[in-house]
Amino acid sequence: MKKQIELINKRLIKFFGVPKRNKKLPNPVDMLIGTILSQNTNDRNSYKAFQNLKNNFNDWNELAQLPPAKIETYIKVAGLGKQKSKAIKNILSTLLKKNGKISLRYLYNKDDRTVIEELTGFTGVGVKTASCVLLFSLGRNVCPVDTHVHRTLNRIGLVTTSSPDKTFENLFGNIPGNSAHSFHTNLIRLGREVCKASKPKCIICPLLKLCSYDDKQFEKSDKLIANDFMLLDNIK
Repeated sequence: MKKQIELINKRLIKFFGVPKRNKKLPNPVDMLIGTILSQNTNDRNSYKAFQNLKNNFNDWNELAQLPPAKIETYIKVAGLGKQKSKAIKNILSTLLKKNGKISLRYLYNKDDRTVIEELTGFTGVGVKTASCVLLFSLGRNVCPVDTHVHRTLNRIGLVTTSSPDKTFENLFGNIPGNSAHSFHTNLIRLGREVCKASKPKCIICPLLKLCSYDDKQFEKSDKLIANDFMLLDNIK
């Protein structure tokens, strides 16, 4: 699997480029709350909700003093306000009670599996959210799996799984080198722009030669091009 992932990653980088990454990794608590806000909404709305919290409170300690209903008024733009506000309140209160401060820096010294177990112990935090903290805040070589990553990897044939969490388990420990960030980010882009849930743009896909998806989609005008493309491997 590592060799397959390495090949897929190289082709995605050739097609999309190397994804940009902040030199300074975000605070784990910020990332955890930001990822919770991003659940079942778009990036624009989740960012607005996160900024509402950042702009109205000096730190997470202030927010921890509010009841969930009050927190909800600041994050409603992200949707699922009741659910997300309760999750955020629970995380902040639990960390404050457990550590005397709101911090996840104690996770830096724990291995990837332990971090996942710790974070998914919070209500409202699933494997995908926990793995985002691992990748983006702790700098670990772990690939979070959302619907795009799950769909594309199953179509390609790298995995045969029934859920994103099961796809994550298949990938866990199998990401070569330090390639998880580019692999994850470019797969999401592939899923959004090319390998869409309906009407995937197979003719332009950089992974067409590797893909085992039985229901490849081509426009009528693409068929001759597609036949030629399938005979050629343009990306070395």
